Amino acid sequence: MIKVLFFGPIAAASGARELSIAHSPGMTLGHLKNMLAAAHPEAMRLAVMLAVNGEHARDLAMPLSDNSEVAFMAKFSGG
Repeated sequence: MIKVLFFGPIAAASGARELSIAHSPGMTLGHLKNMLAAAHPEAMRLAVMLAVNGEHARDLAMPLSDNSEVAFMAKFSGG
C-alpha cells in the first residue's frame, strides 16, 4: 500500500487528509498523481509540492515502492 497524505487546501478539496492506495509493480509518482487526479481533480490542481518518504520530490518518473508515503502540498507562504 501507498500512504497518501493531503495537506491544507488539498485535504479540503479531496475531503480526506489521508488515503491508502494499492501499490502495483512499476508504479511511479506520476502514475499515482494521475490516478488521484481522476478522482480528485481540484485537489491535484492545487498540488504543486510533493514529498516521498519525507524527501522533496520533483521527478514524476520516480518509482514508488510498496509502503511508500507520498505527501501532496499546495503553495504556502509565511513570514
